[in-house]
Amino acid sequence: MGSKNKGRTMIEVGADGVAVITIVNPPVNSLSLDVLQSLKESYDEALQRDDVKAIVVTGAKGKFSGGFDISAFGGIQEGKVQQPKSGYISVEVLTDTIEAARKPSVAAIDGLALGGGLEVAMVCHARISTPTAQLGLPELQLGLIPGFGGTQRLPRLVGLAKSLEMMLTSKAVKGEEALQLGLVDAVVSSQELINTARRWALDILARRKPWVASLYKTDKIESLGEARQILNFARAQTRRRAPNLKHPLVCIDIIEEGIVNGPKPALMKEVEAFGRLLKSDTSKSLIHIFFAQRGTSKVPGITDRGLVPRRVKKVAILGGGLMGSGIATALILSNYPVVLKEVNEKFLEAGIGRVKANLQSRVKKGIMTQEKFEKTISLLRGVLDFESFRDVDMVIEAVIENVSLKQQIFADLEKYCPPHCILASNTSTIGLNLIGKRTNSQDRIIGAHFFSPAHVMPLLEIVRTEHTSSQVIVDLLDVGKKIKKTPIVVGNCTGFAVNRVFFPYTQAGLFLVERGTDVYRIDQVITKFGMPMGPFRLADLVGFGVAIATGTQFVQNFPERTYKSMLIPVMQEDKRAGESTRKGFYLYDNKRKASPDLELKMYIEKARSISGVSVDPKFVKLSEKDIVEMIFFPVVNEACRVFAEGIVVKAADLDIAAVMGMGFPAYRGGLMFWADSLGSKYIYSRLEEWSNLYGGFFKPCAFLAERAANGAPLSAPAETAKSRL
Repeated sequence: MGSKNKGRTMIEVGADGVAVITIVNPPVNSLSLDVLQSLKESYDEALQRDDVKAIVVTGAKGKFSGGFDISAFGGIQEGKVQQPKSGYISVEVLTDTIEAARKPSVAAIDGLALGGGLEVAMVCHARISTPTAQLGLPELQLGLIPGFGGTQRLPRLVGLAKSLEMMLTSKAVKGEEALQLGLVDAVVSSQELINTARRWALDILARRKPWVASLYKTDKIESLGEARQILNFARAQTRRRAPNLKHPLVCIDIIEEGIVNGPKPALMKEVEAFGRLLKSDTSKSLIHIFFAQRGTSKVPGITDRGLVPRRVKKVAILGGGLMGSGIATALILSNYPVVLKEVNEKFLEAGIGRVKANLQSRVKKGIMTQEKFEKTISLLRGVLDFESFRDVDMVIEAVIENVSLKQQIFADLEKYCPPHCILASNTSTIGLNLIGKRTNSQDRIIGAHFFSPAHVMPLLEIVRTEHTSSQVIVDLLDVGKKIKKTPIVVGNCTGFAVNRVFFPYTQAGLFLVERGTDVYRIDQVITKFGMPMGPFRLADLVGFGVAIATGTQFVQNFPERTYKSMLIPVMQEDKRAGESTRKGFYLYDNKRKASPDLELKMYIEKARSISGVSVDPKFVKLSEKDIVEMIFFPVVNEACRVFAEGIVVKAADLDIAAVMGMGFPAYRGGLMFWADSLGSKYIYSRLEEWSNLYGGFFKPCAFLAERAANGAPLSAPAETAKSRL
């Protein structure tokens, strides 16, 4: 990622005796090692020059600094980039050169001051910001802690409780709030920013304004006893919220170190802990996800051809059910005018009601004003015919999974929509070629597969067929970005990437249950591993109707590797269909709280007798490790097939699909990254062993066998993979 023109700083000295030092490293002025070295040189120059009385630090083109250069972290992790000597930047440059300088400095903050960017600003003796600037320390999202003094200076500027909240949740604050907190000293417009900062720096010099070293400020820090209570409360919350993560607790420990033993020794501890965490699996996983997420929108042969996305001015949606209304919500929230079509008044009213309810819940939570609500909902129009489809730029079909109905709809769309209109389907299982069979518009048919609830879940699968034009893919990538989704482009197959890769998830669970593993123990172990819910709680949430419909698709398409259990059908016959009927694998009360059901045993026994399986004592007392592996290795196996078939362009896209579509823990780096941490040989040998004992469901695919034989990682690019398109 390092560009040819290395990052640098510029220094300009004005007639007023103020040196303005500007950080220049587009696009977000990140602090590469070059930039930090140059910052020190500019500072040394300003301190030596007699014509310089005071200093202002700012960033080029309206951005202060987005923080330390994350690609350099990767380089340091792999040993390609030499790490500066311990404490050099934090102590020698920032604390002993800038903060201790005999000339005052003021940070002029516009755009972003995140991570290392905010840490540089906090070293200055005052901070001036614009109202829209974002200030925060999001390092914990990468498995790290602030490493340039953030754990010590932020609490001293904003107090312990607020600084803990900002660091532990990675939430940034805007200029106005930063002013109330004491993080910045004044808020002015971008036009006035630099001049105000210059005057402020001269006022500090003349002692008209206070000259403050943040590191030694004490007025915001509570008494020791009170501080310990706040820190212990934060620890308890953190253990509950993220039981598998160590680095948030390290962060709390170092904040405490500064309060108990003083800031200077704590700075060295911070540096040392940062270096240690940078080598941790958690940090490697989270940094991998950070880049994988940014890489999903790069599709070789499509996005590198210089195509410019066309402007989508108006979108039509067919079907106002759960998915259709969720998609409509996502679009109007990003200012797209939407036409929602239903088949009759009653359904239309229900659909619009759902969109209103989605927005109302935002108003209730205080993230949307009533005024914004009115404005947003006014972008939605309900219709019962195709008349208003004549000027839409994109249609998204979200009706039930019925082939002939969808074929009829696409034939109609071709008649009513303008010839440039993108025809998208939100199908989750039916092949797109089948859907567009009765049209002559196959070049503009594309899958836009959202995940439920569509206005909340961050993933969008963009499904291309061999006919879909590159322009249409680029257009949909752009819409995906504008509605704040992470899009992944996938090929056309049963279940696409996410649903196909995860179909063995529930099936493996059913396999274990029929052999004697407890349903609730499986869910508990899988949640402890880091999934939002285990396979059975998930089946209840999705509903057995959907589970059977999609399960049938997989049984038909991959008969040799599906595990056919009668447990769900047997339960469904008895009017149990999951959470919606308040009875599934769990019982549900009015508040949707799940509790175990003693009657479940009866159904399990019935399913066993149908499939002729008996309880195996080995499965009754399976270890946690075995449960995790027997549930996830078949999932990894299917992911290998999807990768080998070229359904996804790169393994990292599967990591994002798993994290954002299924809630696979990001701190394990996604599915393929996690699998590689265990090794292809190990996964192959386990699957091979189970497939010999229990049959085809576990049989490792050819790709996995080949990678294991060569000792190669599963994520390495597939040279031989059939190139799609």
